[in-house]
Amino acid sequence: MTRKIFWKKSIDQLLEVSSGKKGLKKVLGTTGLLLMGIGAIIGAGIFILTGIASANYSGPAVVISFAIAGTACFFTALCYAEFASLVPVAGSAYTYSYVTLGEIFAWIIGWDLILEYLVIVAAVAVGWSGYIVNIFTTLGVILPAQLINPPGVHGGIINLPAVLVIASITWLLLRGTRESSQFNSVIVVIKLSVILLFISIGVNYINPANYHPFLPYGWSGVFKGAAIIFFAYIGFDAITTAAEEVKNPQRTFPIAIMGSLIISSILYIVVSAVLNGMVPYYLFKETAAPVAFALESVGIRWADIIISIGALCGITSVLLVGFFGQTRVFFAMSRDGLLPPLFSKIHKDFKTPTNSIILVGMVAAVIAAFLPITAIAELVNIGTLAAFIIVAAAVIILRRQKPELERPFKTPLVPLIPVLAIIFCLFLVAELPTITHLRFLIWLALGLVVYYFYGRKKSLLTGNAVVEEARIEE
Repeated sequence: MTRKIFWKKSIDQLLEVSSGKKGLKKVLGTTGLLLMGIGAIIGAGIFILTGIASANYSGPAVVISFAIAGTACFFTALCYAEFASLVPVAGSAYTYSYVTLGEIFAWIIGWDLILEYLVIVAAVAVGWSGYIVNIFTTLGVILPAQLINPPGVHGGIINLPAVLVIASITWLLLRGTRESSQFNSVIVVIKLSVILLFISIGVNYINPANYHPFLPYGWSGVFKGAAIIFFAYIGFDAITTAAEEVKNPQRTFPIAIMGSLIISSILYIVVSAVLNGMVPYYLFKETAAPVAFALESVGIRWADIIISIGALCGITSVLLVGFFGQTRVFFAMSRDGLLPPLFSKIHKDFKTPTNSIILVGMVAAVIAAFLPITAIAELVNIGTLAAFIIVAAAVIILRRQKPELERPFKTPLVPLIPVLAIIFCLFLVAELPTITHLRFLIWLALGLVVYYFYGRKKSLLTGNAVVEEARIEE
C-alpha cells in the first residue's frame, strides 16, 4: 500500500475525465480569463499595501520592490503557464502534482490549497465588510456594532455584511461560470477606471523633492518591501483552477497568466510612483488608505467616494476569484475520489459543482461571521508559496519524466527559471513567523489523517489499480 500512494495519474486519464460527463462546461475566453487574473491580483492591495510598503520598508524605492516581486512571480507564472496549457483540467497545482509527483503529494498540495482559498475568502469578506461599513459611516449611516463585528470585538454578535457578501458570491457562482466571469469583468473595468483616474489626477501633483531620499531604508528595506509586496501578486494562480472551463487553453492560458501579471505589475509600479511623488513617503504611516490620503493631501476631496467604489470593486473581485478557485480544487479532489463524491456532482442546468460551492460558502460564512481574521490570514501566504514551489519543481520533473510530450507553451530556460522561482519562494517562507510554520504543519498533519482514513481507501486511481492487479493475478 505504501507504494500505491505514490502512483500518478496520466495526462490522458485527466483529459478523458474532464471531457466526459463529469467535466465542466467550457465557456471562458481569453478576455474573460485575463480579466479574472487582473481581478485576482489587483485588489485592496493597490489601495492599501502601496502605502504600508513605502512608509515602513522601501520609501520611494517601493517601485523597485514591486519590480522585484513582480519578476519573482513572473518566474512562477511561466511554470504555471506550461502546466495550464499542457493539462487543462480543474485543480491547478493539485492536478499538476498528481501528474508528476504522485497521489500523496497531490493530496498534500490539494489540502494546502483548500486552506489557502478558504482563508482568502473569509479574510477578504471581513475586509469587504469593514470597507462597506466605512462607506456607510462616511455617508452618515451608522450600522449597529452588534451586526458588523464578530463576538468579542466591540460588543459584536455577528459580522453580517461579511455573511451577506459571501452569500451573494455563492449565488453568483451557482448560476454559472459565464455569469461569474461577466460580473467579474464589469467590476474589474470599474476598478481599473478608478485606478487610471487616480493616475491621471495624481501625476499633475507630483513634487520631485518627495523622491529624495530615494532609498531611506537602504537596499535591505527594498528587499524587505519586496517580500511584503509579493503577496499582492499571489492571486494569479487562482485562474489556473479554471483550466477545464476555458475554450482554448493552449492559447488562452499563457496570454491570460502572463498578461494579467504584466498589466498588474505596471499598474502597481505607476500607482506607487505617483503616490510617493504626491506625498512624502513617511506620511503614509498615518493612514491605511494611501490613495485617498494622497488626494486629500493635495486638496482633492471630491474623489474620495470614487476611490472607495474602486477599492470595494477590487476587494469584491478578489473574493470572487478566490471563492471560484476553492470550489474547483474541491471539485477536482472529489472527482478523483479523495473527497466524498457528493462534491463533484454537476448541476444539470448550470453545469457548476453545486455542492462544492454551497459547502465552501457555508464554511467561509461561519468563519467570517464569528471569527476575527488576524494571524490566521498569514496561512494564506505560506500555503500559496508551498503551491508555487511544487509547481516549479513539477515542471523540472515532468521535463525529465516525459520529454516527448508536446507542450503548447514551454517554460523557457528550464531548469533555471523554475529553480529561481523555488529559491525566491523558499526565501519568503523563511521570512514568515515561526507560529505560521507551526500552524501550517498542524493543518498538514490533520490532512494526512484524513487521507489515511478516507482518501487513501476511496481514491479512484488506487481502486482501479487494485482491481487491475487482481485481474492480472487471476
